[in-house]
Amino acid sequence: MQRLRQLLAISILALPLAACGSGQGDRALSGGGIGAGAGAAGAALTGGSVLGGAVLGGAAGAATGALTDDDDIDLGEPAWD
Repeated sequence: MQRLRQLLAISILALPLAACGSGQGDRALSGGGIGAGAGAAGAALTGGSVLGGAVLGGAAGAATGALTDDDDIDLGEPAWD
């Protein structure tokens, strides 16, 4: 249970760092990070597999980020630019 709480806390704290990107690759990476965190948190709250939730959420987030363009979603410049 302690490990689950640590994973959930890390996921929540990492979300703001992943929420940026102006290029397709940036959006895919940030979407994957956000989706993985949300999927892990959702699975933890519902009693499901945290790893399974992170994988499914990450895949959905990465696909969403990769399939959007600058006109659809503009989250600003990445922190590493």
